[in-house]
Amino acid sequence: MHWTFSDEQRALRDRALELAGELGRSDDLAARDRDGVFSRDDFRRCAAWGVLGSHVDRRWGGRGRGAVDTVLILEAIGYGCRDNGLTLALGGQMWSVQEPIEVYGSEEQKQRFLPRLCSGEWIGVHGVSEEHSGSDALALQTTARRVDGGYVLDGRKCYIGMAPHADVALVLANSDPEAGKWGVSAFLVEKGEGFSLSPPRAKSGTRTNPLGDLVFEQCFVPEENRLGGEGVGLSLFTHTIKWERAFIHAGHLGAMQRLLERCFEYSRQRRQFGRPIGDFQAVSHRIAEMRLRQETARLLMYNVAAMKDRGLDASIECAMAKLHIAECLLASATDAVRIHGARGYLEEFEIERELRDHLGGVIYAGTSDIQRNLIYDLLGR
Repeated sequence: MHWTFSDEQRALRDRALELAGELGRSDDLAARDRDGVFSRDDFRRCAAWGVLGSHVDRRWGGRGRGAVDTVLILEAIGYGCRDNGLTLALGGQMWSVQEPIEVYGSEEQKQRFLPRLCSGEWIGVHGVSEEHSGSDALALQTTARRVDGGYVLDGRKCYIGMAPHADVALVLANSDPEAGKWGVSAFLVEKGEGFSLSPPRAKSGTRTNPLGDLVFEQCFVPEENRLGGEGVGLSLFTHTIKWERAFIHAGHLGAMQRLLERCFEYSRQRRQFGRPIGDFQAVSHRIAEMRLRQETARLLMYNVAAMKDRGLDASIECAMAKLHIAECLLASATDAVRIHGARGYLEEFEIERELRDHLGGVIYAGTSDIQRNLIYDLLGR
């Protein structure tokens, strides 16, 4: 399969690259990585450009673009901007918060939440994971007890990207515990009484995308903030996770290309034993594998995007894209460290950060092993 982009799409990518070149220009990314500092300014700059609203209908503050064009934008930003945590934050909100609101939300909810999310005024997070329910995502302890006018939420969501900066959370909770996964409902919970955010939790990579917990203690949520009907949580989660699996790494496709180019240039400049290290197959073969991974990763992602734009289900294709791209990112980042030797191991050269940033990709949005399980199960349908 060969992708040919139109003149309009190439112009769109060029404009996104210009935006990417402006991001983080005035700050020290290495320092922010060490301190776990998120750049809300860059997040809002992306929102003002139209990144967050790219895939949202114009009626609700978006740009109404298709999945292919949106991936093209995110890939360009990941290529031109070295802040992998920022691109992860953009994708996390776009696919796991805005997408389900647009599909499952009432007209009032879309008008109330989506313009604020698309503009960057609000940061939205997706609250599913709990301490004892990781891959078994809907084995939830968080409860939603019905009361007059709404629900009272109690529980704790863990390992939530961007949680320390959340203005609103899309939360799954048990509204009918006896019904199991069929009793899970979804709620849009705004910051306020009974809803608190933990401090950032220290982690290995994408530190500029802080991770924390959402804590609900007798948190009242009005009925108009329930997203969809009671018990719709399973359907909403299944729909949402497909989009997240498929496109959460869209920005990181650009990072993979950036890393490939840097390694190739280094292999031509760095000399050992009187020759460029690229003359040695131990190096050249690694770079060849990096190129192969980058190409196959792009093909899988753009294939899924094209299928989504045609209204196709693409369940197995989403799982294959998530599995392959996450593993390719980790393998290529590991090769980059090896190619750079001691430089790759030192913080000052920023190669080891790429490895740390892509470690989590084989875990979040469904582990690689879960994707393998899904692919096998879907083959029989």
